[in-house]
Amino acid sequence: MSEIFDVTNIIILVVAVVIFLRLRSVLGKRTGNENPPYDPYSAQPGKDASQAPQSQSGDNVIQLPGSNQHQPGVNASQAHEAAEEAIEEMAKPDTKLNTNLRAILDAEPGFNPKEFLQGATAAYEMIVTAFAQGDRKTLQMLLSDDVYEGFIAAIEAREGRKERVDFTFIGIQKSNIVDAELKDKVAQITLKIKSQLITATRGPEGHIVEGDPTNVTEVTDIWTFSRVTGTPDPNWKLVATESGE
Repeated sequence: MSEIFDVTNIIILVVAVVIFLRLRSVLGKRTGNENPPYDPYSAQPGKDASQAPQSQSGDNVIQLPGSNQHQPGVNASQAHEAAEEAIEEMAKPDTKLNTNLRAILDAEPGFNPKEFLQGATAAYEMIVTAFAQGDRKTLQMLLSDDVYEGFIAAIEAREGRKERVDFTFIGIQKSNIVDAELKDKVAQITLKIKSQLITATRGPEGHIVEGDPTNVTEVTDIWTFSRVTGTPDPNWKLVATESGE
């Protein structure tokens, strides 16, 4: 009887180890700063942000939170004071970033960098997910013409190879504003975003040609959003992308 009992315990232990390993595989693991298994992110030097197209309707891009409106119970003076406090928290006094964020606030009284950062990081998730899914409609709403063309070229090349992407967005580890500029009423804000995702590209037969469907990859991106201040259209669009360290 004790022999049977011992064998049974061994079998249970083996099953438990197998289950643990399978769960670990599904949940993934961190692998360090790896490059993403796709390449829509290439620096676009020399781009004139003033050429970024503006949407024809106000319901489809990254809205400037608080632009031309204020939260109930918060007057313009309170909103402006909150925006100034947010700028002081995000950028040290007497720095270029602080000065330029204040210039954007002067040009657009409803601007608040904290609220902008929340909206831009939400847009980041929408964009990387739409790219993986080949969702052209969403990308067109969120990207400038030049950036959209680059993303679509990558999608079409992938489709031409009959490849598909398995993609899961895990979350954003950290995001912050690293640069800002106001030129000829065009506001331009650059973010550094560190995110985690799981991605794998599969070939026509379903085999993996790039990436790993079981590992969490850490990605750093530098993205720049732009809009014309002082206009009824509150939308921001992505005008430049590059990979960060």
